[in-house]
Amino acid sequence: MKRLLLFLLIILSFASQSFAQSNLLNQANSLYSKGNYADAAKIYEKVLTTEGVAPELYYNLGNAYYKTNEIGRSILNYERALRLSPSFDDARYNLDIAQLKVVDNTGQNQSFFIGRFVDSFIKLFNSNQWFWISFVLFILCLVSAFVFVFGPSRQLRKTSFYIGSIVLGVCVLTLTFAGIRKNQLVNHSEAIVLSGAVSVKGSPDKSGTELFQLHEGTKVSVKSTLGSWTEIKLANGNIGWVEQENIERI
Repeated sequence: MKRLLLFLLIILSFASQSFAQSNLLNQANSLYSKGNYADAAKIYEKVLTTEGVAPELYYNLGNAYYKTNEIGRSILNYERALRLSPSFDDARYNLDIAQLKVVDNTGQNQSFFIGRFVDSFIKLFNSNQWFWISFVLFILCLVSAFVFVFGPSRQLRKTSFYIGSIVLGVCVLTLTFAGIRKNQLVNHSEAIVLSGAVSVKGSPDKSGTELFQLHEGTKVSVKSTLGSWTEIKLANGNIGWVEQENIERI
Protein backbone atom coordinates (compact mmCIF):
# COMPACT_ATOMS: atom_id res chain seq x y z
CA MET A 1 0.00 0.00 0.00
CA LYS A 2 2.82 2.39 0.90
CA ARG A 3 4.57 1.63 -2.38
CA LEU A 4 1.38 2.35 -4.29
CA LEU A 5 0.97 5.69 -2.51
CA LEU A 6 4.61 6.57 -3.22
CA PHE A 7 4.13 5.67 -6.89
CA LEU A 8 1.02 7.85 -7.09
CA LEU A 9 2.86 10.75 -5.45
CA ILE A 10 5.67 10.47 -8.00
CA ILE A 11 3.15 10.48 -10.86
CA LEU A 12 1.36 13.51 -9.38
CA SER A 13 4.70 15.29 -8.98
CA PHE A 14 5.61 14.72 -12.65
CA ALA A 15 2.13 15.77 -13.73
CA SER A 16 2.29 18.99 -11.72
CA GLN A 17 5.75 19.79 -13.14
CA SER A 18 4.52 19.21 -16.69
CA PHE A 19 1.49 21.40 -16.03
CA ALA A 20 3.69 24.18 -14.61
CA GLN A 21 6.03 23.94 -17.60
CA SER A 22 3.11 24.05 -20.04
CA ASN A 23 1.57 26.96 -18.14
CA LEU A 24 4.81 28.95 -18.24
CA LEU A 25 5.27 28.30 -21.94
CA ASN A 26 1.68 29.27 -22.71
CA GLN A 27 2.16 32.43 -20.68
CA ALA A 28 5.29 33.34 -22.64
CA ASN A 29 3.57 32.64 -25.95
CA SER A 30 0.59 34.75 -24.90
CA LEU A 31 2.79 37.68 -23.92
CA TYR A 32 4.64 37.42 -27.22
CA SER A 33 1.41 37.42 -29.24
CA LYS A 34 0.30 40.55 -27.36
CA GLY A 35 3.53 42.35 -28.24
CA ASN A 36 5.00 42.21 -24.72
CA TYR A 37 8.31 40.86 -26.01
CA ALA A 38 10.54 41.80 -23.06
CA ASP A 39 8.40 39.91 -20.52
CA ALA A 40 8.00 37.00 -22.92
CA ALA A 41 11.79 36.76 -23.21
CA LYS A 42 12.13 36.61 -19.41
CA ILE A 43 9.71 33.71 -19.19
CA TYR A 44 11.31 31.85 -22.11
CA GLU A 45 14.63 32.24 -20.25
CA LYS A 46 13.02 30.82 -17.11
CA VAL A 47 11.62 27.81 -18.99
CA LEU A 48 15.05 27.10 -20.49
CA THR A 49 16.72 27.39 -17.09
CA THR A 50 14.26 25.31 -15.08
CA GLU A 51 12.84 22.83 -17.58
CA GLY A 52 15.64 22.15 -20.07
CA VAL A 53 16.63 23.27 -23.55
CA ALA A 54 14.93 22.79 -26.91
CA PRO A 55 15.60 24.36 -30.33
CA GLU A 56 12.04 25.73 -30.50
CA LEU A 57 12.47 27.52 -27.16
CA TYR A 58 15.74 29.11 -28.28
CA TYR A 59 14.03 30.11 -31.53
CA ASN A 60 11.14 31.78 -29.69
CA LEU A 61 13.56 33.51 -27.34
CA GLY A 62 15.60 34.74 -30.29
CA ASN A 63 12.44 36.17 -31.86
CA ALA A 64 11.52 37.96 -28.62
CA TYR A 65 14.99 39.51 -28.32
CA TYR A 66 14.93 40.54 -31.98
CA LYS A 67 11.64 42.35 -31.40
CA THR A 68 13.22 44.29 -28.51
CA ASN A 69 16.20 45.14 -30.75
CA GLU A 70 18.65 43.09 -28.68
CA ILE A 71 20.41 41.84 -31.79
CA GLY A 72 23.29 40.13 -29.98
CA ARG A 73 20.99 38.02 -27.83
CA SER A 74 18.70 37.22 -30.74
CA ILE A 75 21.67 35.94 -32.79
CA LEU A 76 22.96 34.01 -29.76
CA ASN A 77 19.67 32.14 -29.38
CA TYR A 78 19.18 31.48 -33.09
CA GLU A 79 22.70 29.99 -33.08
CA ARG A 80 21.80 27.85 -30.06
CA ALA A 81 18.67 26.62 -31.82
CA LEU A 82 20.76 25.64 -34.85
CA ARG A 83 23.35 24.05 -32.61
CA LEU A 84 20.69 21.59 -31.43
CA SER A 85 18.86 21.34 -34.77
CA PRO A 86 21.04 22.24 -37.79
CA SER A 87 18.12 21.72 -40.21
CA PHE A 88 15.91 24.27 -38.40
CA ASP A 89 15.21 26.41 -41.49
CA ASP A 90 13.17 29.10 -39.70
CA ALA A 91 15.98 29.69 -37.21
CA ARG A 92 18.55 29.87 -40.01
CA TYR A 93 16.41 32.34 -41.97
CA ASN A 94 15.85 34.58 -38.94
CA LEU A 95 19.56 34.38 -38.09
CA ASP A 96 20.40 35.68 -41.56
CA ILE A 97 17.93 38.54 -41.09
CA ALA A 98 19.34 39.43 -37.67
CA GLN A 99 22.92 39.40 -38.97
CA LEU A 100 22.01 42.13 -41.46
CA LYS A 101 21.74 44.48 -38.46
CA VAL A 102 25.23 43.76 -37.19
CA VAL A 103 27.26 46.94 -37.55
CA ASP A 104 30.67 45.39 -38.13
CA ASN A 105 30.43 41.65 -38.65
CA THR A 106 34.17 41.19 -39.14
CA GLY A 107 34.21 37.64 -37.86
CA GLN A 108 31.92 36.39 -40.60
CA ASN A 109 31.96 38.64 -43.63
CA GLN A 110 35.71 38.51 -44.22
CA SER A 111 36.12 34.77 -43.83
CA PHE A 112 37.25 32.83 -46.88
CA PHE A 113 34.41 31.59 -49.07
CA ILE A 114 35.49 27.92 -49.08
CA GLY A 115 35.89 27.96 -45.29
CA ARG A 116 32.38 29.35 -44.84
CA PHE A 117 30.97 26.79 -47.28
CA VAL A 118 32.64 23.82 -45.54
CA ASP A 119 31.55 25.07 -42.10
CA SER A 120 27.95 25.51 -43.29
CA PHE A 121 27.99 22.07 -44.91
CA ILE A 122 29.22 20.36 -41.73
CA LYS A 123 26.48 22.09 -39.74
CA LEU A 124 23.76 20.69 -41.99
CA PHE A 125 23.53 17.72 -39.61
CA ASN A 126 24.32 17.08 -35.96
CA SER A 127 26.91 14.55 -34.80
CA ASN A 128 24.44 11.66 -34.50
CA GLN A 129 23.09 12.22 -37.99
CA TRP A 130 26.59 12.31 -39.49
CA PHE A 131 27.41 9.10 -37.58
CA TRP A 132 24.39 7.27 -39.03
CA ILE A 133 25.29 8.46 -42.51
CA SER A 134 28.76 7.02 -41.93
CA PHE A 135 27.25 3.76 -40.71
CA VAL A 136 25.06 3.38 -43.81
CA LEU A 137 28.03 4.17 -46.07
CA PHE A 138 30.13 1.58 -44.23
CA ILE A 139 27.46 -1.08 -44.86
CA LEU A 140 27.47 -0.14 -48.55
CA CYS A 141 31.25 -0.45 -48.50
CA LEU A 142 30.96 -3.99 -47.07
CA VAL A 143 28.45 -4.89 -49.78
CA SER A 144 30.84 -3.59 -52.43
CA ALA A 145 33.65 -5.64 -50.90
CA PHE A 146 31.45 -8.76 -50.96
CA VAL A 147 30.60 -8.21 -54.63
CA PHE A 148 34.29 -7.59 -55.40
CA VAL A 149 35.26 -10.94 -53.87
CA PHE A 150 32.35 -13.08 -55.07
CA GLY A 151 31.13 -11.21 -58.17
CA PRO A 152 30.35 -13.46 -61.16
CA SER A 153 32.14 -11.26 -63.70
CA ARG A 154 35.35 -9.30 -63.90
CA GLN A 155 33.52 -6.10 -64.97
CA LEU A 156 31.19 -6.30 -61.96
CA ARG A 157 34.09 -6.88 -59.57
CA LYS A 158 35.99 -3.93 -61.09
CA THR A 159 32.96 -1.64 -60.80
CA SER A 160 32.32 -2.69 -57.19
CA PHE A 161 35.97 -1.98 -56.35
CA TYR A 162 35.77 1.61 -57.61
CA ILE A 163 32.40 2.22 -55.99
CA GLY A 164 33.59 0.72 -52.69
CA SER A 165 36.71 2.88 -52.70
CA ILE A 166 34.68 6.05 -53.24
CA VAL A 167 32.12 5.07 -50.60
CA LEU A 168 34.88 4.28 -48.11
CA GLY A 169 36.46 7.69 -48.67
CA VAL A 170 33.11 9.45 -48.15
CA CYS A 171 32.47 7.29 -45.08
CA VAL A 172 35.73 8.44 -43.50
CA LEU A 173 34.87 12.04 -44.37
CA THR A 174 31.39 11.90 -42.82
CA LEU A 175 32.81 10.22 -39.72
CA THR A 176 35.24 13.12 -39.46
CA PHE A 177 32.31 15.54 -39.75
CA ALA A 178 30.58 13.66 -36.91
CA GLY A 179 33.66 14.18 -34.73
CA ILE A 180 33.82 17.87 -35.60
CA ARG A 181 30.14 18.41 -34.78
CA LYS A 182 30.53 16.48 -31.52
CA ASN A 183 33.46 18.69 -30.59
CA GLN A 184 31.45 21.82 -31.43
CA LEU A 185 28.57 20.69 -29.20
CA VAL A 186 30.75 19.73 -26.25
CA ASN A 187 33.39 22.46 -26.21
CA HIS A 188 31.23 25.54 -26.90
CA SER A 189 34.17 27.20 -28.61
CA GLU A 190 32.14 29.95 -30.29
CA ALA A 191 30.63 33.05 -28.72
CA ILE A 192 28.58 36.11 -29.61
CA VAL A 193 29.44 39.71 -28.72
CA LEU A 194 26.58 41.09 -26.60
CA SER A 195 27.83 44.61 -25.89
CA GLY A 196 27.24 47.47 -28.32
CA ALA A 197 30.95 48.08 -28.96
CA VAL A 198 33.83 46.09 -27.51
CA SER A 199 37.51 47.05 -27.53
CA VAL A 200 39.74 44.11 -28.39
CA LYS A 201 43.07 44.36 -26.56
CA GLY A 202 46.50 43.03 -27.39
CA SER A 203 46.84 41.64 -23.83
CA PRO A 204 44.43 40.60 -21.04
CA ASP A 205 44.54 43.98 -19.35
CA LYS A 206 42.43 47.14 -19.50
CA SER A 207 45.59 49.15 -20.15
CA GLY A 208 46.56 46.89 -23.07
CA THR A 209 46.85 48.23 -26.58
CA GLU A 210 43.51 48.45 -28.40
CA LEU A 211 43.77 46.45 -31.60
CA PHE A 212 40.29 46.92 -33.05
CA GLN A 213 36.62 47.03 -32.09
CA LEU A 214 33.83 44.52 -32.42
CA HIS A 215 30.12 45.23 -32.31
CA GLU A 216 27.05 43.51 -30.96
CA GLY A 217 26.13 40.30 -32.74
CA THR A 218 29.57 39.39 -34.10
CA LYS A 219 30.52 35.72 -33.78
CA VAL A 220 34.01 34.88 -32.47
CA SER A 221 35.97 31.72 -31.65
CA VAL A 222 37.18 31.28 -28.07
CA LYS A 223 40.84 30.29 -27.80
CA SER A 224 41.55 30.56 -24.07
CA THR A 225 40.61 32.36 -20.85
CA LEU A 226 42.67 34.15 -18.22
CA GLY A 227 40.85 35.48 -15.19
CA SER A 228 38.04 37.71 -16.42
CA TRP A 229 39.52 37.93 -19.92
CA THR A 230 38.95 35.73 -22.98
CA GLU A 231 41.25 35.35 -25.96
CA ILE A 232 39.22 35.36 -29.17
CA LYS A 233 39.90 34.72 -32.83
CA LEU A 234 37.97 36.00 -35.83
CA ALA A 235 37.39 34.08 -39.04
CA ASN A 236 39.79 36.47 -40.81
CA GLY A 237 42.59 35.42 -38.43
CA ASN A 238 42.64 38.47 -36.12
CA ILE A 239 43.29 37.59 -32.48
CA GLY A 240 42.88 39.62 -29.29
CA TRP A 241 41.53 39.75 -25.76
CA VAL A 242 38.10 40.88 -24.52
CA GLU A 243 36.49 40.94 -21.10
CA GLN A 244 34.26 37.90 -20.58
CA GLU A 245 31.25 40.00 -19.62
CA ASN A 246 31.06 41.31 -23.19
CA ILE A 247 30.53 37.92 -24.84
CA GLU A 248 28.50 34.76 -24.24
CA ARG A 249 29.30 31.30 -25.52
CA ILE A 250 26.88 29.63 -27.90
